[in-house]
Amino acid sequence: MVEFADLPIPEEGKFGQNITLFARARRKAGLPIGPGQVLDAIRAVEAAGFSEKRDFYWTLHACFVRRPEQREVFGQIFRLYWRDPQFLEHMMSMLTPMVRGVNEQPDPGAAERRAAEAILDEADQPPPVEVPEDGEIIEIDATLTFSAEEKLKQTDFDQMTLAELAAAKRAIARLDLPVQPIASRRTRAAPRGRVPDWRGTLREGLRKGDIQRLVVRERRTRWPNLVALCDISGSMSNYSRMLLHFLHAAANQKGAGWAQVHAFTFGTRLTNITRHLRQRDVDAALAACGAEALDWEGGTRIGECLHVFNRDWSRRVRGQGAVILLITDGLDRDDPHALAQEAERLRLSARKLIWLNPLLRFDQFAPKAQGIRALLPNVDSFRAAHNIASLEALCEALSASADRGEQRRLLAAM
Repeated sequence: MVEFADLPIPEEGKFGQNITLFARARRKAGLPIGPGQVLDAIRAVEAAGFSEKRDFYWTLHACFVRRPEQREVFGQIFRLYWRDPQFLEHMMSMLTPMVRGVNEQPDPGAAERRAAEAILDEADQPPPVEVPEDGEIIEIDATLTFSAEEKLKQTDFDQMTLAELAAAKRAIARLDLPVQPIASRRTRAAPRGRVPDWRGTLREGLRKGDIQRLVVRERRTRWPNLVALCDISGSMSNYSRMLLHFLHAAANQKGAGWAQVHAFTFGTRLTNITRHLRQRDVDAALAACGAEALDWEGGTRIGECLHVFNRDWSRRVRGQGAVILLITDGLDRDDPHALAQEAERLRLSARKLIWLNPLLRFDQFAPKAQGIRALLPNVDSFRAAHNIASLEALCEALSASADRGEQRRLLAAM
């Protein structure tokens, strides 16, 4: 519930300028806003008047907030920008380096950190150190005892600031997604092969008049396909964006790698975004994916979307021995029996089905939801996907054929 402090009306009000600066801070926090919304907000405030802060808040809220997930960030920026001294002091204390005692404060939420970063990113720098007359300067070594890179790897995607998200995207682009080649039954001629070629030996003997050597062959190797099914519902939107960066890096991996990378998004419907991920520019690729998937941040119908994939796309994209990544939190309200059937059919048609679930970031995670209980027995591996470290662990698990992640432990808890 938003609490409204007294907001006195200034004698020389500059509502237009202040609303414009407020919109700029909102844009810095990562929320989309255009000049048309700013003009609408100014006209709305002029029409509604400025008698109470509650009316002012909901007037701007009606003009700037377009989605439910934007409400929290809007509320934090509003409180911080429109002169709430206690909240401003709280935000500055979270962004200022300090020595913490035993009673450590809890980490700020994602909305609080982004709002504080948007408002305070142009704060004044500390003044330069003045050199005393004797020329002696006492320096305090404030070097951190941990690596910033390691801290970034362990930070949850949903808790990252804008700068951390940019650094995480660069780190994900450098990840190498390994793939093990599959030995084919087909063979090819090789001077050091181990498979005897009896027909070739006889043909060479007839051509030369005598069998002089044994012709041998070796088995061919082929690369499997990677198929990703990514949940873009409201509860998965922040993680889905980062995992699409991960899939874009895999689709554009240089050298020997996956034969083909196919990607689908699903919420209330299934959308094929494979051709968009093949673009070299990651920003253009993800913008095209967002325009193609019209159900972004909507509801979830996992069972129905898996049914559409198994019926219309499975034979076309999986190839022989494909690895399938199912990226979802498993929170589905449809029939769990139908979901279990579609998941079993998906697993039987793949070489390996890996389920990536951001909910595994919680230590006390338990398979209590019906959708999770329906999916868990029908996958080959169950792993987390909430930070860079979990994606690095996935890269290592792909090379291990017997990897099952957390599946055994959670199956025992069911």
